[in-house]
Amino acid sequence: MQPRVDFISLGVRSVDASRRFYVEGLGWPVHREVSGEVLFLQVNHGLILSLWDAGQMQAEAATDPPAGVPCITLSHNVGSADEVDQAMRQAEAAGAVVVAAPKTQPWGGYTGYFADPDGFRWEVAFNPTWTVDAGGKVTV
Repeated sequence: MQPRVDFISLGVRSVDASRRFYVEGLGWPVHREVSGEVLFLQVNHGLILSLWDAGQMQAEAATDPPAGVPCITLSHNVGSADEVDQAMRQAEAAGAVVVAAPKTQPWGGYTGYFADPDGFRWEVAFNPTWTVDAGGKVTV
């Protein structure tokens, strides 16, 4: 597994309130949006900040953080479903706990989730629409 983070996902209480803060308040440009569910902001070369409805995120990531602790995942994107499976096996062999076995998601990608020794969630994802051009611009 390459040492790389492609997505940082924050489980938010209100995607609309987060949109008002990040987009309308801070002026960050929207990369892609599914109204009321998820908002993608490109924040760096090949890096997306995802503001995701916390309930939906927690269901997919198989996590229920303690009260008052926000849900966050770090995502590692790979080029195929087979690479997701390989990375998940490698993480498990290194001591990670698989919290959501890889599977095809309703949005068309293939993802699995593991917890590192401190419980932080990592998503390993194959998203068939994910590309990063030479200038670092993400397509998703």
